[in-house]
Amino acid sequence: MALAAPGVRQLHPYLPGKPVSELEREYGVSNIIKLASNENPLGPSPLALKVMRGELDELALYPDGGGFALKETLAQFHRLAAEQITLGNGSNDVLVLMAEAFLRPGLEAVYSQYCFAVYPIAVEATGATARVAPALTATAQQPLGHDLAAISALVGANTRIVFIANPNNPTGTWLEADTLHAFIAALPPHVLVVVDEAYHEYAISLGVPDASVWLDEFPNLVVMRTFSKAYGLAGIRVGYSLSSADIAGILNRIRQPFNVNSLALAGAQAALSDQAYIRRCVALNQAGVSQLRNGLHALGIETGPTAANFLLADMAQPAGPLDEALLRRGIIVRPVGNYGLPQHLRITVGTNEQNKAFLNALQEIMNDGQFESA
Repeated sequence: MALAAPGVRQLHPYLPGKPVSELEREYGVSNIIKLASNENPLGPSPLALKVMRGELDELALYPDGGGFALKETLAQFHRLAAEQITLGNGSNDVLVLMAEAFLRPGLEAVYSQYCFAVYPIAVEATGATARVAPALTATAQQPLGHDLAAISALVGANTRIVFIANPNNPTGTWLEADTLHAFIAALPPHVLVVVDEAYHEYAISLGVPDASVWLDEFPNLVVMRTFSKAYGLAGIRVGYSLSSADIAGILNRIRQPFNVNSLALAGAQAALSDQAYIRRCVALNQAGVSQLRNGLHALGIETGPTAANFLLADMAQPAGPLDEALLRRGIIVRPVGNYGLPQHLRITVGTNEQNKAFLNALQEIMNDGQFESA
């Protein structure tokens, strides 16, 4: 539509994983297993569910627009001040706030070739220019991951934001502490660096750093976190950023009133207090990564390393027909052609039974001659 802003007209909307209800309508299948959206297969902490149920009688009332109690709990958890926290309707919301607050036509943002799809959407909507750095090669130690030298080469006088996902979606790759720290330290002060740690809880055991511990050292650093992944609260949409109080103050000027609902505020606060449950979820994920990787390798399908709750599988041929065959068997995975990876599937780690069902379905498809491994 000609009346829309130029940056908005050129956007391609975000494509989420196919919902279970949509597959039921389209294919008439049941007992569906969804391994497409990197959700926690165990769901939320029982404590979080209990607390959210207790909020139901208060749904006629507006939530706390400032999220005081959740921000205080997060501040204690991260050993920061509450004034350094910005709450969002999922971390996506805060990513968009960053772009709205600090980008405009004539300015630039830099991100990697295979980055989270929300980064280009947020940047282009503002009319700013996106600078896309080539990713590492498929044979690198971190296949298709962030090439920090290539990203640095694109930073210039008009750059205002660099987006770094650690671990990265959809590749599962990561940056180690010394490497990331040196990259941030070398950035000029007029450049904000957003380190998106949506999968941090799954990555700790691999030594992937918590960049929020560097906030005192780097006033241009913003760290993103979410309750949608390991905490199992994707359906209620709550995430947050950690930054200097100055940056948080800017973001909170444009944050929509009541952008986090009362169930999300209460559920996230309760979930944060149940770290034993998070450890259980992480242990299940570690076992599931091994189960899926070993099963895929036995079928001749290569996967890269991952520090998240998914694997990126190289099908060595267009992945669309295989995805279609899996859908007809009630298995939803994520084709990533929209990320520029048309021969790959991203597979969320499920329970032992869900992973086994996926591998069995894949074996059936291969036995039927619908797909041949490399």
